[in-house]
Amino acid sequence: MAVIFTTTISCSDDETTIVQTETLTELTELTEQEKKDLEFSREEEKLARDVYLFSYDKYGEAIFTNIAKSEQQHMDMVLVSLNTYNIEDPASAERGVFSNQTLQDLYNDLTAQSDLSLIEAYKVGALIEDLDINDLDDLESRTTKADLLNVYDKLECGSRNHMRSYNNLLVSNGVNYVPQYISLEKFTEIVNSANEQCRN
Repeated sequence: MAVIFTTTISCSDDETTIVQTETLTELTELTEQEKKDLEFSREEEKLARDVYLFSYDKYGEAIFTNIAKSEQQHMDMVLVSLNTYNIEDPASAERGVFSNQTLQDLYNDLTAQSDLSLIEAYKVGALIEDLDINDLDDLESRTTKADLLNVYDKLECGSRNHMRSYNNLLVSNGVNYVPQYISLEKFTEIVNSANEQCRN
């Protein structure tokens, strides 16, 4: 997305104006990878929301609906970025339906696991947040855009809080979650620290 502007200048300012225009274009255009990452992030947040809604329907535990509401807010944040850059929203309005086949397969697997028992649903919650944190680290490494980094930072902050909540429930039920995506060191640091305030 390029922003075009006009201004009255003297001939001696031509060079400066060109530099300013190029800088503005650089700041407002996304690479193809950044576009794909935003699309993926939107559906990955939907994955979390939809799986948690499935678990809430199954078990009626408040944690699932509470975190699903947070995931909806995450989806909305990514949608703002998609709209800002005029990128079509890939997220279906239908629960459990994804345009990304990898996420579709993951949804199917995770809801099948969650269906087994409440403890398995807690494990799935921890796994989703584990995956989200890992993926957000990757997304952050592939952009220098301040607005995107701000969104991803807020999403990751929320995922750390969600990880703490699911881990606390697992521990209280005698279950130790072993991270599958982030390092054990990072996981331990997260679950042994206090909840964060994620809104700026």
